[in-house]
Amino acid sequence: MFGRHPSSNALEAPPAALANPQAVEVLRVWAAPGEPQQIALRPNWSDAGAWGLLLVDVARNAAEAYSREGHDRTAVLSRIKALFDAEWSEPTDTARTERSQ
Repeated sequence: MFGRHPSSNALEAPPAALANPQAVEVLRVWAAPGEPQQIALRPNWSDAGAWGLLLVDVARNAAEAYSREGHDRTAVLSRIKALFDAEWSEPTDTARTERSQ
């Protein structure tokens, strides 16, 4: 069943999450070549706007990761935002989430 079998392709939980017994996973995204992303999420906050903050944090962390690979952080953030805006305006897929067990 979905979410029950750990995968060797899964990322490890970050140290801060392991150290805090109240930490919960709120978003998991899987990508496979030629397939749409598979997303599992938990609507953890009473204010759905918190997802906007989270998405910006994800973008900034992605840009930082790319910068460690030699890419320009500002250019990466600009590219992420450009495609975010394009997807927002003209979605290439419909929203579907999987429920984790």
